[in-house]
Amino acid sequence: MTPLYLRRWSWIHKWSSLVSTVFMLLLCVTGLPLIYHHEIVHALGNDTEVPVMAPGTPRADLDQVIASGMAAYPGKIMMYMSQEIDEPAVWNLTLGDNPTDEHYKPLAVDARTGKLLAEPAREGGPFMSMMFHLHVDLYAGLWGKLFLGFMGLLLLVALMSGVVLYAPFMRKLSFGTVRHERSRRVRWLDLHNLLGIVTLVWALVVGATGMINTWADLLLKVWQATELAELTKPYAGLPPVTKLASMQQAIATAEKAAPGMQVGFVAFPGTPFATPHHYGVFMHGDQALTSRLYKPVLIDAQTGALSASGNLPWYLSALLVSQPLHFGDYGGQALKLLWTLFDIATIVVLITGLYLWLKRGRETVARPVEQRIGEAV
Repeated sequence: MTPLYLRRWSWIHKWSSLVSTVFMLLLCVTGLPLIYHHEIVHALGNDTEVPVMAPGTPRADLDQVIASGMAAYPGKIMMYMSQEIDEPAVWNLTLGDNPTDEHYKPLAVDARTGKLLAEPAREGGPFMSMMFHLHVDLYAGLWGKLFLGFMGLLLLVALMSGVVLYAPFMRKLSFGTVRHERSRRVRWLDLHNLLGIVTLVWALVVGATGMINTWADLLLKVWQATELAELTKPYAGLPPVTKLASMQQAIATAEKAAPGMQVGFVAFPGTPFATPHHYGVFMHGDQALTSRLYKPVLIDAQTGALSASGNLPWYLSALLVSQPLHFGDYGGQALKLLWTLFDIATIVVLITGLYLWLKRGRETVARPVEQRIGEAV
């Protein structure tokens, strides 16, 4: 007789898998091009051509860099400016009609000459933008992110319940066995179980980090309402800033507050990563891990003086580390290839799981759990 615990785990595995399968397939398919985001953007011609200059060419004054961007759209305001660790010759500017404008304008300015280079395609172009939104929020904003986070949780439940059911399945079979002499359904079952256990750790890592990433907006709001609010208490009730201090001065102050680090991005007053009275200058290291961990430095946007600096809370640090791990963006092309292979294998696991459920028969449903899992193991 089938043990009660196996019946329960079988029910959990079946329904957690069925509910999440379609969305997991969507995430796996859209995740493939996102692994090679930079390469695809370059192939589509949507990246920025940077002029070659002699090493050691002096960098332009940051206020001149900002002025070049503002001249292109004089009616807009600065939202963010950033630089990639592997492309320090370019400042990426984000301009909008307000500090939270969703229809922002991205600009690329030469960090050495201060001249406007290009207006890059938003989010890498229409194709990459579609892949990104389908993968991140289903074009439904915060609620879309939270829904996909719940699907990620169901995936984790399906994986763990699958491990429990895999143990009795393997009692009479060698690891990696695919019984070609049996029916098509048995062969698909063996392939499903084999690829499922091979990709287990990867799927757990990607599923968990993906679920964490869906909480980004909520975690940012928690930080704003707690630690950031505490740091900026003296500014509560003050009128909005009318004249911004020199960005060159602000960056110099931030670099003194965080020696040995470099600027990752700057959030202008009113944006989610700053306050109405501050520049939020986010510094990072230059190594694979430290380049993902930011140290916020708050600069008074009116005087350019240092207001506060410190470390991000553990939950935001965990979020920042999980984001590149989710897309295999730590170890160059080798890790990207590994992520791609695991992604494809997971797609096969999902498709075979769906096939096994659709092809189940009345007589199969009536069998004990062990037989349904292992087909007469």
